[in-house]
Amino acid sequence: MLTQGLLVHGCNHFIVNGPPPGLSDARELVRRWEVPQIDRPAGAPWRQWSLCTNAFRENLAWAVIVESAEPHSEAVRTLLAEMAARGVVATRVPGIW
Repeated sequence: MLTQGLLVHGCNHFIVNGPPPGLSDARELVRRWEVPQIDRPAGAPWRQWSLCTNAFRENLAWAVIVESAEPHSEAVRTLLAEMAARGVVATRVPGIW
């Protein structure tokens, strides 16, 4: 079953279709979506995740936070607080840089 979640890095956040990514996958997804590159191959491992632009906040089942020195924006803090209130635990992974 396809789930939707929130991937966070600093003030950036992405609504994602797919399972909660592990440490290396979360880092790679942030790299891919924050700094798109035309010549970067799509690669089979990344097909299980895609950006979602029409998800409802209530449908987000997971949150993964890739640590950053940049503080979260107000929108990200609000989303994370809403998810925590619903019992969704945010997984934190070390930064990517």
